[in-house]
Amino acid sequence: MKKEGCGALRLKYLGINTYKEKVLYLPVDADVCRSEGFEVHARVRVAVNQKQIIATLNFVENGLLSSNEAGLSNAAWDSLGASQGDQVFISHTLPLHSFNSVRSKIYGHSLNQTQIHDIIADITTGLYSDIEVASFLSTCAGGRLNPDEIVYMTQAMIETGSRLSWNVDQVVDKHCVGGIPGNRTSLIVVPIIASYGLIMPKTSSRAITSPSGTADTMEVLAPVNLDLPTMHKVVNQENGCIVWGGSVSLSPADDILIAVERVLDIDSEGQLIASVLSKKIAAGSTHIVIDMPIGPTAKVRTPEMAKLLKRYFLYVADALGVCVNVIESDGQQPVGRGIGPSLEARDILKVLQGDPDAPLDLKTRSLDLAGHILEFSNKVSKGEGRLIATRILESGAAWNKFHAICEAQGGFREPKTAQYTHTIEAEEAGQVKSIDNRHLAKVAKLAGAPYDQTAGVDLHTPIGSLIDYGQPLFTIHADSKGQLSYALDYLNLNKDIINIEKE
Repeated sequence: MKKEGCGALRLKYLGINTYKEKVLYLPVDADVCRSEGFEVHARVRVAVNQKQIIATLNFVENGLLSSNEAGLSNAAWDSLGASQGDQVFISHTLPLHSFNSVRSKIYGHSLNQTQIHDIIADITTGLYSDIEVASFLSTCAGGRLNPDEIVYMTQAMIETGSRLSWNVDQVVDKHCVGGIPGNRTSLIVVPIIASYGLIMPKTSSRAITSPSGTADTMEVLAPVNLDLPTMHKVVNQENGCIVWGGSVSLSPADDILIAVERVLDIDSEGQLIASVLSKKIAAGSTHIVIDMPIGPTAKVRTPEMAKLLKRYFLYVADALGVCVNVIESDGQQPVGRGIGPSLEARDILKVLQGDPDAPLDLKTRSLDLAGHILEFSNKVSKGEGRLIATRILESGAAWNKFHAICEAQGGFREPKTAQYTHTIEAEEAGQVKSIDNRHLAKVAKLAGAPYDQTAGVDLHTPIGSLIDYGQPLFTIHADSKGQLSYALDYLNLNKDIINIEKE
C-alpha cells in the first residue's frame, strides 16, 4: 500500500461515538493538513494495517491530540480494526463521480438505472459524507422520484447487500408504513404464521422518528442482533424469527440512509418504498402484506396519498417479481395502550397469553393482518385466513411459538418497568374526539424512548372514551427525573394532544 500523507502519525483512542459516521480527528497544526491542503470536513482516505476507509476530517484545537497523533470515531476505529499506537496514513480520495448525478437530480433531471446504482453503491461503501447523503435524500423527497427511479433504487439497495435464500417456493412477510404509535402487530403475526407452517423470516427496523421500532420492542423480550447463520438456524427450527435487519447486512445502504433521515426527520415516499421492499426481497420474501394506516396525524394522512403509495408499491413489486397486498387501516390513534419498547412488549404478551385485559384493537389488527398473510397459501381460501389465525392465537399455539422463537434467538426475558411515572388527568369531562399521534409520540421520545426501554407513554383513553374531570388520560414513564421533566415541559406547550369535547 502506498504510504502517502503523514506516515509519522500514531493513532490515539478517543472513544467518540458518531453512530455509523466514520470521522478522522487531526490536530489543527498537523503537517499533513498543510502539505496536502486538507480542510475541515474534507473526505480523506485513511489506511491502517492494510485496511482503508473513507472518513470525514475534523480538527482538534484543545490539545487532546499532539502534533504527531490522530484519532478516529468508534465507527472508523472498528472498521479499520485499529489499535492504540497504530501508524495511520492519510491521502486524498478519488473524485466522487456519482455525486454528479445527485447534482443533476437537484436540478430536476431523472436518473437512469446506472446512475442510481452508482449512487447507492458509493453510499454503501462509505464514500458519501452525511452532508452528501442528506443532499441525495432531500432531492428524492416530496414526490421527486418517479416510479422507474424507485424500481432502480430498490434494485440497487438489494444488489449492494446480502440476500437470503430459504429453498421454498413461498416466503411471507409484512410491514407497516408507520406513523401510529404502538402498532407492534409483527410480534403477534409472526408466531401465528410460523405456527401454521409458513416461513416468515421477519427482519425489522429500529425507530427512525417513532418512540419504538419493531426491533426495539422485540429486543425487550429477546436478542435481535443475530448474524446470518444464527438467523438461518432460528428460521429452520421455528419457521420464523424477528431480528434487526441491520445486523444481517440486508440492504445496508438503507441503514445509512435511515441514520440521516432520522436527523432530517423526513421519510420520502420513494425512499420509503425502496427501503421496505429492498429489505423484504433481500430477506428472500416472495409474498408481502403492507399495512398502511391512514389518519390526520399518521404518516399517510389522506386517501389520495394512500392511493399513490399503493400504486407505487404494486408497480415496484411487479417489476421485481414479488406479490404485494396493500391493506389500508385506521391510523387515527395509537394501537394498544403502550408507546415505547417495554410498554409495547407488555401489550404484546397480554395478547399472546390470552390475558382478558389485552388491548382489543392490537389483537384485532394482528388477526386481520395474519389472516391476509395466511391467504397467500394455496391451502387457505379467501375469507378463511382470519378464522385460522384466531384459532391459532386462542389455542395458545402462537404464544408457545413466540416463546420458542425468543429462546432460539438467545432467550426470553420479561419487560421491565420505569423508575418514574406521572399521570396526566382530564381537565374537563366529555368524550375523546381525536388524538394527535405525532405529539403523543414526541412525549414518549422526550421521556427517553426508545433508547431507554422502559420509557414511554401509557394511553388510558382511546377515541370515543367518555371521561370525567380528573380521570387519567395517559401516564408518562421515564428512567430519570430529567427526562420526565422534558416530557412535562413539552406538554405545557402542547395541551391539545387529546381533544375532548364536552357532552
